[in-house]
Amino acid sequence: MTIALDATYSEGSSLSGIGVYCRELLQGLARQHPQVRFEWHYRPHRLLRALARPRPVNVDVRPLLETFRLSRARLFHGLNQRLPAARYPLRVATFHDLFVFTGDYSTPEFRERFQRLAREAAGRADLILCVSRFTASQVEELLGVPSGRIRVVPHGVHLPPEGQREREPMILHVGAIQRRKNLVRLVAAFEKAAPAPWRLVLAGGEGYGAAEVLERIRTSPASARIEVTGWLPDEEIGRLYSRAAILAFPSLDEGFGIPALEAMAHGVAVLSSNRSALPEVCGDAALLVDPLREEEIAAALDRMIRDSGLRERLAAAGRLRAAQFPWSRTVEETWRAYRELGVGD
Repeated sequence: MTIALDATYSEGSSLSGIGVYCRELLQGLARQHPQVRFEWHYRPHRLLRALARPRPVNVDVRPLLETFRLSRARLFHGLNQRLPAARYPLRVATFHDLFVFTGDYSTPEFRERFQRLAREAAGRADLILCVSRFTASQVEELLGVPSGRIRVVPHGVHLPPEGQREREPMILHVGAIQRRKNLVRLVAAFEKAAPAPWRLVLAGGEGYGAAEVLERIRTSPASARIEVTGWLPDEEIGRLYSRAAILAFPSLDEGFGIPALEAMAHGVAVLSSNRSALPEVCGDAALLVDPLREEEIAAALDRMIRDSGLRERLAAAGRLRAAQFPWSRTVEETWRAYRELGVGD
């Protein structure tokens, strides 16, 4: 038996949350099902680099072409709400988010292309895997997919060993510098709530609307205590999680919100948003605020800064919450979806 997956987004030096999902799912499926042949398909611009990398013994690499099928696999799984037009007996698509449909968070050109590809994938898929109930509701409402064709399979996290390192007076944000992350309001809230020596560290590359955020930082009276690191590798992000006292993640729209879960896994007290998928991911292990209310973000930051006991309680609750989302669960529930379609029996 052979299963084909679109591995394009797992390749590269600066993986997004979707890229991490692709990497973890691909590796996990191959590891947990050594008797199955897997084909990792890459679009042409990533194929040569993928061929040069080591891979599990039960994995073959194939080019991914839009209309021509180079595989005898019975099932093809598109891992980022895309499916090629080439016909396979069975097709599965993972949907991570649909924020492009609901907000001004991208260029018109990207929005048009994303919406077209999402609609095509929704129409072609025999089964759609959504990373949260929130995303599942959007797939049903915005794309007209019946709930019977949708399964919720959440993202995951690796739980590091619990450490005793003393936390620094650092408020951390992990994610791209872009409009959707609500960073202009976060900077304003930081100015109001965080006295020296507290500092704000924004770890991530630049995305849509970054210029507005960077200009707001440049003119901030607290600019000397705000650091923009640019993109960082996983190891550096892990070190920031091990040092930060607070993760501030008041995003306007998330299909899941991996940084909130990663921070909880590392024992960081989390402040997040009360909208999109974030309440579903955070549960009662974070302080949730209305991301459109700058004063509410500032009040929550002030409370967390002043109350070390609250931070400790949130950190402990966050570790327990993160333990419910191992990547092995993502792999197992994906395999269960394959079996629903008669593959993997």
